[in-house]
Amino acid sequence: MTLRTPSPGSTPPASDDGNPKACTGRPVQLIDMVFPGDANHHGTLFGGVALAHMDKVAFLAASRHGRAPFVTASCEKIDFAAPAREGDMVEVTGRVVRVGSSSLDVEVELVAEGPVTGERNVCTRGRFAMVARKGPDTRLPLPPIAPDESAGEAAWGGALRLAEMVFPGQTNHYGTLYGGDALRMMGKAAFIAATRHVRRVLVMASSDRIDFVAPIGEGDMVELVAQVKMTGRSSIRVAVELWSEALLTGERRHAATALFTLVSVDPEGHPLPLNSPSA
Repeated sequence: MTLRTPSPGSTPPASDDGNPKACTGRPVQLIDMVFPGDANHHGTLFGGVALAHMDKVAFLAASRHGRAPFVTASCEKIDFAAPAREGDMVEVTGRVVRVGSSSLDVEVELVAEGPVTGERNVCTRGRFAMVARKGPDTRLPLPPIAPDESAGEAAWGGALRLAEMVFPGQTNHYGTLYGGDALRMMGKAAFIAATRHVRRVLVMASSDRIDFVAPIGEGDMVELVAQVKMTGRSSIRVAVELWSEALLTGERRHAATALFTLVSVDPEGHPLPLNSPSA
């Protein structure tokens, strides 16, 4: 199963005057589930986990814009207006809103979403200041922000797109993403896309053959593209593609493809037709 492929990203070319061309402010989005290990004793998302999600998204948005090694310099006061509870999805979106010569600001919003109800609540917003470390891999000044371009987004046909980062603890002895972590990411993307499509309690039923066609290195950004392909009586099939992106160069590679089947179930775990009233 193959989705349409966008052209690979690259370092923004210089304009005729030698300055870098403007980059679009396309947001970076991470969606995760609130599992018991991420919750505090109140059964809500632990604030430290929420801040870690927000900082990760700010870093990815900054790196994708400036193609430089960024570090977090500061963040504005962050107020938690609403909780995210166990079992909720948390959607964290970051967008570059200001660019200087060697620093930029990323505005990050964290939203809690009930998987079955679809109810959404803004939990918090924050603004992160990111600074590009000077070195041989850093091209300054940073490119300015250009108006959004919808063409690139349309190429994916409205598919769900999630971003992740490969840290040292997720790599094998070759320094590439461990296959088990890749499968976990792809399964989560399939679950989120399917749940948003039918708003039912779903469980994973099966996965078709999964081909890993390219390695993903430590420090790479991972983008997952999930799209519902078929809806049956009580099941739903979701195709997931996994892409790697080198943050300094923008080079993108298709790393894996999978097709997952999820089934709607009642409280006893029996298949529940999708056209029947929710239990």
